[in-house]
Amino acid sequence: MTFPEWTKPGIYGALCGAIVVSILGFTWGGWTTSGSAQELAKDRASEEVTLAMVPVCLNRSAADPRREEIILTLQEASGFSRRKAMMDTGWATLPGSETPSRDLADACIAGLDLDGS
Repeated sequence: MTFPEWTKPGIYGALCGAIVVSILGFTWGGWTTSGSAQELAKDRASEEVTLAMVPVCLNRSAADPRREEIILTLQEASGFSRRKAMMDTGWATLPGSETPSRDLADACIAGLDLDGS
């Protein structure tokens, strides 16, 4: 069986084209693998849960009898020590959890507007 003369270059062209399209699709086209899509979904779900729990954190802070003292402590702290101080208050603990959430602590600090900004 004989093939036309253009078959070999045509196959190589199609193969190279498929490789180029794949590279462009994954880098600029927005294509993702299932693993990276699942990772992205997990991260977004975690962010949404944190945002949904900020009002709980703020309500806990409003109900705490030592609120003013804790707010002063948080205002004096900076950076990671502020997050640690917020986690020590117990306000950043998710319901049903025994340990405080770092992300919720950061979001609650932002919600309290400690810097007055």
